[in-house]
Order: sequence, then C-alpha cells, then structure tokens
Amino acid sequence: MEVCINRTPLMGEGFDVIVIGAGHGGCEAALASARMGEKTALLTLNLDSIGMMPCNPSIGGTGKGHLVRELDAMGGEMGLAADDTLIQMRMLNTGKGPAVHSLRAQMDKRRYHERMKRALEAEQNLTIIQSEAVDLATKEGRISGVVTAEGFCYPCRAAVLCTGVYLQSRILIGEFSRDSGPNGMLRSEGLSANLLRLGVPLRRFKTGTPPRIKGSTMDLAKMAIQLGDDPTPAFSFLHGFLQVDQAPCYLTYTNTDTHDIILNNLHRSPLYAGRIHATGTRYCPSIEDKVVKFRDKDRHQLFMEPEGLSTKEVYVQGLSTSLPADVQEQMLHTIQGLERAQIMRYGYAIEYDCLDPQCLDLRFMVKALPGLFSGGQINGSSGYEEAAAQGFYAGVNAALYVQEEAPFILGRDEGYLGVLVDDLVTKGTPEPYRMMTSRCEYRLLLRQDNADLRLTEKARRLGLISKERLEKLHRKQEKVATAREKLQKHVPADEKLAAYLTEIGETVPRDGARLFELLKRPAVTYTGLLHLYAGDLEPLDPETAEQIDVLTRYDGYLEKERREVERMHSLEDLPLPQGFDYGSLTGLRLEARQKLTALQPQNVGQASRISGVSPADVSVLLVAQKRGML
Repeated sequence: MEVCINRTPLMGEGFDVIVIGAGHGGCEAALASARMGEKTALLTLNLDSIGMMPCNPSIGGTGKGHLVRELDAMGGEMGLAADDTLIQMRMLNTGKGPAVHSLRAQMDKRRYHERMKRALEAEQNLTIIQSEAVDLATKEGRISGVVTAEGFCYPCRAAVLCTGVYLQSRILIGEFSRDSGPNGMLRSEGLSANLLRLGVPLRRFKTGTPPRIKGSTMDLAKMAIQLGDDPTPAFSFLHGFLQVDQAPCYLTYTNTDTHDIILNNLHRSPLYAGRIHATGTRYCPSIEDKVVKFRDKDRHQLFMEPEGLSTKEVYVQGLSTSLPADVQEQMLHTIQGLERAQIMRYGYAIEYDCLDPQCLDLRFMVKALPGLFSGGQINGSSGYEEAAAQGFYAGVNAALYVQEEAPFILGRDEGYLGVLVDDLVTKGTPEPYRMMTSRCEYRLLLRQDNADLRLTEKARRLGLISKERLEKLHRKQEKVATAREKLQKHVPADEKLAAYLTEIGETVPRDGARLFELLKRPAVTYTGLLHLYAGDLEPLDPETAEQIDVLTRYDGYLEKERREVERMHSLEDLPLPQGFDYGSLTGLRLEARQKLTALQPQNVGQASRISGVSPADVSVLLVAQKRGML
C-alpha cells in the first residue's frame, strides 16, 4: 500500500517516529525517540489511559526491579516517576544474596498517570494525539505511515507498536463477556487484521485482575500489617534515599471455605468452562488455578494494597479471578478481615492479540517489515516493568533506524533487558513472559545495585544521559576505585587485629593479611576494619559500601561469571549470514535446519540458544563457518 493513498495526509511532512499506544511501553518509546531528537508522535485510544496501571498498583519486584533500575540507568522515565509518586517501598529478598535483592514500590496510580503525562507533554519533539491506529502504510516494503480510524494518515519513517493488551481484547466475568480494553477502556478494533495482512504473526494470550474493594470496609485488626522500609530506598540512581510518608499494606489468607466456594463454582469460570481459549500467565495464576493445582494447600496469601492516597480502593493481590460477580462476593466474605468488604470493581479475565516475538530481530524490528518496531505486552510479555523496558529499547532503536545509525543491542551479560530481549526473540514464548532472576545466567554480575555502573556509559551515545547523571556515576566510580585500592593494604597480625578477630569468632592470620582478604570473611565488616585502621580507610556512603561489600565477598564467584561471559562472547563474535538456507547445510538435524532457516540468528551464540538446536548442531555451524561455507 503506497503511503496515504485514498487517505488525508496530516501534520505536513509527518513524523520521524510514530508510537502506537501510551501504556508503560509506549510512554518510554515516545520519550526515548523524542529525546534523541526525532520528531515523534504518540497515538493513544484515550489520553486518560496514559501510563495507566490496569492491574496491580505497584512497580518493581523480583527481577522486575532490576529492569526499572536498568531503565533508569539508561535515561528512562519509569524509575523517576515511581520515586515521585510511590506510597510505599520495600527491598525484597534481603535474607538472600545481593544478586536477587529487588525493589518493589506501591504506587499512587492516579498520581503516576498524571506524572507520566506531564513528562510526555514537556517534550518539545513529541506530539500526543488521541486517536486509534487501524492500519500501517508501506512504501517499497518499508513503513511509511500510520492510518487512523478517522481515515487520516500520518506519514512516518518508523513506527513502534506498543498496544499492550488492547488488540481485539475481550473482558470475561463468569458468563458475561464484553469486547473491551482493560478497566472499561475502548479496545483496538482494526489493527490486528491489518498486521496479519502485512505478514506479522499473531497469537492469543490472556491475563486477569482481582477485585478492588472499599478500604474502609476491611477489618484491619484481623490482618497483619506490612510496612515499608525506613530509610526509603529509591529506584533512580539520582535520588539516593527518599523522604516519604508511607502507607501500610495488610496481609491475610484464603481458607478452606474460600476454596470450597471456588471448587463448587468452577463450571461457571470462563477458564474452566472452555470459554477462554487464550494462553494464560503461568507466574500470575488466577485463584481458581491456584486452588485446583495446589489442592494440598489450605490457604493462599492475599495482600491488601492501596491504589492511592486520593481513593479508598484497595487491590486484593493474589485473588485474580474471572468467576461470576456473585461468587466473587461469596468467596471474599469467607476471608478473615474481609467479611464485610464491599467490592468496587469486580475481577476479570482479559484475552487479547499479541505478536509472536520470534518475528523480531535483536533490535525489536519486524524482520519482514523494515521500520516497524514492537515493544511491551504485544511482544508476549506480562508486567509494567517488562513493557517499559521493551518500549524504551524499541523506541531507541526506531530512532537509530531513522538516523541510519548502528542499533543499540544489549547482550545477556550486559543487562536483564538483554536477557529479556534475547529470550523473546531467540527462544520465543508460548505463554505471557515474566522477568525473573532465575532467567539470568549472570545474575551476580547483573545486580540492581550496579545497573548504573553497567549501563549508563553504554547509553551515553544515545543522548539520553544528563550531565548530572554522568557526574554522579563518575563520583561513584572514583569512590569505589579509591576504596578498593585502600583495601589492598597488608596489615600485620598485631594485638588489635587479633583481639577484633577473636571477638567475632574469626581465626587470626599468622602472617597478617590484606584488608581486602579480611573483608571476605563472613563476620568481618567494613565498619569494624575502619575502627581499627581509621588512618588507612575512609568512611563510605551507602552506595559505595554496598559495592565494596559485594566486590569483596563474592570476588571468586564474580570472576567465575566473567570467564563464562568471555566464553560466550567467543560464540557471539561469530556472525551468521542473513537469509541463508540452512537446509543446504549437511550435518544439521532436520529440526535445527528448519528453525535456523526460520529464525535467521545473527550469530552462533544466538543460534545456540534456539530451542531445538543442539550442541552437535552448533559444532556443525562452527565447522561450516571455519570452512567458509557460511
């Protein structure tokens, strides 16, 4: 389809980049593109849905908090907006190692929407338009415009799909269903069919939400209070610790009466009645699924999470359901503290179209349609954090595509975002994908505390790193380097060291030791050494102290992961031709031939991670490349 044929062109010469959808992915994509100097448009079905949280009122969590901090380190907006509008913050997994420490914040949903909308409106290169994108115009096989429901065409050089769960979406509550987006918003009607026409493969996924209740109808005395951390840590590396009057959450549980009501009404659940054919989320199951699949458990946790300071709505975390409204009322009233709770919004399931992410390359560009990028839940993922990180990545690469610059690619050893991209593009996902620390093979290197040290300099060429952020990074780097240098001092096993080590149950080294080696011992602390060697060591701020603690205590493990990264790089550095017919390469198994031809990996390392490509197949590729056959 030639650009704007039989359409009315708008906005003069159009835009460099058009982002479709203004959820968490769309906001980051539009901001990144505009801040990189590209004339950008953001199309949204409803201005009131910008940065909306249709599901849980929180940002962060295990693995997800890593993505938010990485996004912040690269100049994204989510961490800054979250810090400005959170009502509670907690560091998760503090009883475990630093690799899995993750921040999670309870948000004021309305304030977050308003804060993100202000950020978008402040960007001079960004035009925000309330309109529905229904088609994509192409010219010579490339994206050339976006067509709206009103019949207008906005010319562009690249487009970014960030449609979330709005494509042909349908809400289900028991026997009731409605063609609708989340929270009663309009859905996208025409874009799915036109994506299929353009050769973009689609699939059908499903997610859901729990009921929201009126907070003043809860009996808080029957629940356990959950307080935030004090002092309050921040997502953004610019903020340090925050001064926030935090709101509490509360913990209660389902019970056998709750489970009996659910089991007795399974035939009325759209999921179990066969009315939902989409694939649901494994790691965020409905309460129906939990009760059926874990029949040995007589209770499940429920967290009462406030939706904001200007509303009494409370989100019942852990009770996602699509059971009928009357059943939701019954089961809720069996729960301790919720016996008289009033439901303000019923839980629902939502099914929607999304694309198969294996149609994308490592830039998040559709292989068959140059100029079309995609980020967020449309790529088959779940969660605000995954969406925001993908949107940023797609928006950056769309801008670089327009600028005819090299793409911005992150490897699995460089960030959780690199793992997320590679997992989706290389491995695909048969169900809504959720980021978890267990997906990351280099998680000790990719901690949330060092996201700035890993990524800020990498993102510098994008023009998204402020002078303030860069100066703060350099100060942190200098402090860490200075502290590590001072810890190389060798100290004798004199009386003061012997007394300190004996008191904390540590053995005394006969010939003394470097301070660095002493700090590796479990009971030794930097503060303890500082007390002994005040003339040699300096007091450290919390950020530097955290880095020093990890770098010393996990020194051997970090070195082991670095060696594994080097080994993987040897495969990543071996490029593979694009458009190659692997069916002509003898020695490969049939499955490997088919998948390599279909997916066209960019290097041997990526090929090795494709499901169905065995180590023997990788050996064939290495031999073929050495012989000049690839």
